[in-house]
Amino acid sequence: MLKQPRQRTWDEVLSELRRLQFDVQDVPGDANQRRIGKYGCAIVLEKVQNEAGLRAAVRPGVVIGGEIAELVDRGFQKFFRTSKAEFPATADRLQTLHRFEDEIREVTGRATLYNEALGTTSDAYLYDRVKGRDLPESERPVPAWDRPPHS
Repeated sequence: MLKQPRQRTWDEVLSELRRLQFDVQDVPGDANQRRIGKYGCAIVLEKVQNEAGLRAAVRPGVVIGGEIAELVDRGFQKFFRTSKAEFPATADRLQTLHRFEDEIREVTGRATLYNEALGTTSDAYLYDRVKGRDLPESERPVPAWDRPPHS
């Protein structure tokens, strides 16, 4: 039988993260959030009132210019995107991010999903051929083959 990871309380998680030399900082303006960092990566965890006790308010990412960059997959290459710039993701940075995510998952007691175990998952998938598919159907652009012919 599969063994369920033990859910830890908010205080237990923060204490364990500090013990493992993660940088735990308060998020200004929100008493229920902490920015957790290590290896040049970070995540923002939030205390919530449900059975899990916490959730990710900001997904894990590499820290670039003090900002947690989101990982964008363009099909041919992954990129780290901040509000100011976009940088190609190198194998070393992806491996570091994957290691960070694994350690956070272990400390928080969250199960590892199959696709996460295979490698780093992206925050957004922006392939040319599927551009707009993440929008509600009413807002999607009409493909060229479905447009009426020009007169």
